[in-house]
Amino acid sequence: MDSAEERAPELRTLRQKVEYMVEKTFPGRKISGRVFADLVKERGGSLSHSYFSNILAGKVTQPSEDILKALGLGFGVDWRFFKEESEVVDDVVDGLQFLAKRRTGDISGLAGRGLDEDGLPPELLQFALSLLEDAKNRQRPADGGPERS
Repeated sequence: MDSAEERAPELRTLRQKVEYMVEKTFPGRKISGRVFADLVKERGGSLSHSYFSNILAGKVTQPSEDILKALGLGFGVDWRFFKEESEVVDDVVDGLQFLAKRRTGDISGLAGRGLDEDGLPPELLQFALSLLEDAKNRQRPADGGPERS
């Protein structure tokens, strides 16, 4: 195998990422915007066929988060794959800072502010529940005796 084949493809732009996912998800097939839009709809999302075609043409470079989520649904991947690299890096750094503060005790609880009528997203709710379970488990002595206060 030559070194060009071994290297990961450059996936900096939205167009490059979508083209890569089309190639990997539908190998050897040319997928129309309509087919992809229908797939997204079947999976509970919304994306117009013309918008998808404009992404592939490079006309759309900074879509909304809802569009990125629709792309994630259509390709069956985490929607954050389609975010700009700097945004993903910021998300990872924020997450690591949160975990570090949680471990050191700088953050001891969570409060939901600015929630819409849907409440917490399922991922955040699951994460919050796991934090509570961890805290509860740390309070129990290993011998099964009474909990510490």
